[in-house]
Amino acid sequence: MYYLLYGFLYLISLLPFWILYGISDFAFFLIYHVFGYRKDVVLSNLAIAFPEKKLEERKAISKKFYRNFTDNFIEVIKLLSISEKELSKRLMIEFHVVNSYYESGKNVQVHLGHFFNWEYANLAFGIHSKYPMLVVYMPIANKAMNKLFNNLRSRFNGKMISAKSYLREFKPYSKERFSLMFVGDQSAGAIHAAYWLPFFGKITPFVTGPEKSARLNNTIALYAKFAKLKRGYYSVQFLEMSDNPRSLPEGELTKRMISLIEDNIREQPEIYLWTHRRWKHEFKPGEHRAL
Repeated sequence: MYYLLYGFLYLISLLPFWILYGISDFAFFLIYHVFGYRKDVVLSNLAIAFPEKKLEERKAISKKFYRNFTDNFIEVIKLLSISEKELSKRLMIEFHVVNSYYESGKNVQVHLGHFFNWEYANLAFGIHSKYPMLVVYMPIANKAMNKLFNNLRSRFNGKMISAKSYLREFKPYSKERFSLMFVGDQSAGAIHAAYWLPFFGKITPFVTGPEKSARLNNTIALYAKFAKLKRGYYSVQFLEMSDNPRSLPEGELTKRMISLIEDNIREQPEIYLWTHRRWKHEFKPGEHRAL
């Protein structure tokens, strides 16, 4: 199954971008206008994040989001065969900032949100970073898709570490120079152990792993701020959250990350992944831990 899937998608990835974006336009028409895929979820999320906006404004954001949503999947397929030169041309990223920390002797941990196109950043790190790149990921239930994404994300020297067995898989790298990458706004599976913090004013569970890792290793914690420049072209700016996470109170690093994610969303709400039910869990005082 994996080889059939990989072979089919790899052949599609060989198509030039102008044809791939034509496919994306058609997919957008079907998903948005015909099937209305999760439109109620997207509009509900936008209503929580932007209660001050009129419905028509939120619908306009939603429509732009779906165009970016289909573009994102097409761009991910393209990553199966994209060259280092082409990828570097399409992602303006401040690697000099990350590499400057390498000279200081400290390791770094990069926190991402679900912004388009985060998969570009996964691959680009392996090309330009002086640090060996360790990407912490949440395994996909479908084994063929999980293998496909692992191979895609490790094309340019990246090493994949499962969040479900993080301590065991990370241990061989822990005494070496490294850069860890976490998507910090993943939905929390174990909500009773999560950090419950305000996200656009509503108490929401956040995974604790990224902060715990930063405190354990006392890495320099960075936030990767995404922006879409034009179709197929992105930029990433690195913002330092802490150079000494162990000195912070529990939950503080996650609070700083959430604040930066909110700012990032406000600047370009159409490039954030709105199809997930980010506020699906209700906070229960006395049962859940609010920080």
